[in-house]
Amino acid sequence: MPIQSLNFYLDGLAQGNRRILAKAITLVESRLPAHRDLAQQLIDTVLPLTGEAVRLGISGVPGVGKSTFIESFGMHLVERGHRLAVLAIDPSSQRSGGSILADKTRMQRLASADGAFIRPSPSGGTLGGVARMTRESMLLCEAAGFDVIIVETVGVGQSEAAVASMVDFFLLLMITGAGDALQGIKKGILELAHAVAINKADGDNLQPAEHTRNELAKALHLMQPTNGAWIPPVVTCSAKSFSGLDQIWELVLAHRRVLADSGELPERRKEQALQWMWDMIEEGLRERFHSDPDVQELLPRMIRQVRQAEVAPTHAARKLLFLLDKAGADNRQM
Repeated sequence: MPIQSLNFYLDGLAQGNRRILAKAITLVESRLPAHRDLAQQLIDTVLPLTGEAVRLGISGVPGVGKSTFIESFGMHLVERGHRLAVLAIDPSSQRSGGSILADKTRMQRLASADGAFIRPSPSGGTLGGVARMTRESMLLCEAAGFDVIIVETVGVGQSEAAVASMVDFFLLLMITGAGDALQGIKKGILELAHAVAINKADGDNLQPAEHTRNELAKALHLMQPTNGAWIPPVVTCSAKSFSGLDQIWELVLAHRRVLADSGELPERRKEQALQWMWDMIEEGLRERFHSDPDVQELLPRMIRQVRQAEVAPTHAARKLLFLLDKAGADNRQM
């Protein structure tokens, strides 16, 4: 990707240009040093222009119909005058690292809407499938004038906690049959939800969906809410028939009012910024570890010895980390 000037991106974002927004996101996702320097300048410049959008995370079990729900829900918002950005974190190919579902086969109607922007990003093998630069992408979308940001996760797993730390409202989608061990959903994931929506509540599935709603409402009642002033509701909806979508949006706005009235919204923004900092530190340490020449030289031998039970994993880890500490000490003395 050719390097453009900082003003090229700033002017394009100010105009709400979706093509330049896509280029800006590609820039912040790049691992090239020259791109990273410019991306950091871009993020630093747009940061004061962000923070007002509704940040919504959506996840759900396989087969729950996330893409159909987001498309229907997104069209519902766009038709009411909102500008919506969807950051759909796709599974990454283990061979190429590319996005498996980035072929534009999903959400075709929403993708063509004037007030919408959809960005499929490969997870890149990061924790739980969360794309490496999702936070930066959110800020760029806000700077481009999008007032609702949806982050769609790959599925139920470790990514939910990461996404919940960067959004204001976390919606968990489920389907009927949740009473069977809650469909394998961990208690911790339910505790993250600000609302649960039972999707596909239409036709013959209306009564089973209501039964599932009652079961989950009872389960959530026994859990500690994330906010004492907000008890996570359980509702039913149908992305196919567009029913219940307005109620879900009203829940998002009601929760936002609770956060604003209690003063928690600005505090949440501060906590999100701090979490972002720590995540970047951890990522930087991982990169520094794997790029250290002494570590690269010793690592294959340590892996082989650990595999063959010749060296304890704790000993190998300490030895490799010592090399990193030594490199840092040597740099400080220079």
